[in-house]
Amino acid sequence: MPDTTTASPDSRKRLVSGPGLLLVWLYGVMVVGAVSRSVFQISTDFDRAPLAYSLSATAALVYAFITYSLVRGGDRARRAALVCCAAELAGVLAVGAWTLIRPEAFPDSTVWSDFGMGYLFIPVVLPVTGMLWLRAKR
Repeated sequence: MPDTTTASPDSRKRLVSGPGLLLVWLYGVMVVGAVSRSVFQISTDFDRAPLAYSLSATAALVYAFITYSLVRGGDRARRAALVCCAAELAGVLAVGAWTLIRPEAFPDSTVWSDFGMGYLFIPVVLPVTGMLWLRAKR
């Protein structure tokens, strides 16, 4: 098996073809949304809901890493993105359930609150779609 860590982008297995391009675009939109939201919330009102705002910032980092991995391509990037999508899904499910069971713990919502309802449930659908795409690109 050839080493893809030093390979040029052209020789890496592309992850941004066909539906992968839509996946990158959606993750890119989520990066912009989550970064914008968390920067604004943390800079203006962090004392009000530090947990919620920190979780939004974490979501932004996860989205950015997955976007980067998809664009980078290659087997290592595919595996890293797959692990990150699984962690993202676990986070969305945990935070989504937590916000429904103990809403008082979140005086303000996060990107993953109510399973991403504020983002049209994209946060719960996107990692599942990403994992399916990444498994298909093996």
